[in-house]
Amino acid sequence: MDNTATQQNVIRIGAVILAGGLARRMGGVDKGLVHLAGKPLVQWVVDRVSPQVSQMMINANRNTDKYAEIARPVVGDAMQGNLGPLAGLYTALDHFRGQVDSVFMCPCDSPFVPLNIVNRMHDAQTARGATISVASDGQRLQPVFLLVKSTAMESLEQFLHSGERKIDQWFESETVAEVNFSDCPDAFLNINTEDERSRIELELENQRDGRRDC
Repeated sequence: MDNTATQQNVIRIGAVILAGGLARRMGGVDKGLVHLAGKPLVQWVVDRVSPQVSQMMINANRNTDKYAEIARPVVGDAMQGNLGPLAGLYTALDHFRGQVDSVFMCPCDSPFVPLNIVNRMHDAQTARGATISVASDGQRLQPVFLLVKSTAMESLEQFLHSGERKIDQWFESETVAEVNFSDCPDAFLNINTEDERSRIELELENQRDGRRDC
């Protein structure tokens, strides 16, 4: 964990790791449980995010017993119908209701999520007076990496009930702070295919310390 994160920031922020996708590009396997360099992808994310927040949950709709061996609680979508990442975010906002001021969201298949991402996004959210912070790689937004104030839950619920699903469309009704992580080139690298998994595992094996830190 980056020690610049203050205790005040950590106490009131929850996190949700999204593991509810269908993983069509990996043949429907449960991506969070796919192993990279000896441990499940979701474990990589848990290890990097958990020191940055006060509470954490995994959003999963299958293999919940296996996810529970890695981190608890494991909570299925509060809204039915495979509604995408925003359904996982809504589930987390509901689960953490009254316990946190903001919720950080990220996917289970990005093993190199920055060690200080929550603090940087919180700082940007505070400076802008925003309800949402969204990560950017310097060229485009990475909308599944969000820090969302708990007060946005009602807005999100209305958006989902309207039939909308696209994250950037929800942004239009909120104040959004963009956070540039171009200094962390591997931050949003995700694994969608077996070829990608094999290539990254080989790269890790060839690195002296076996890690990509930012």
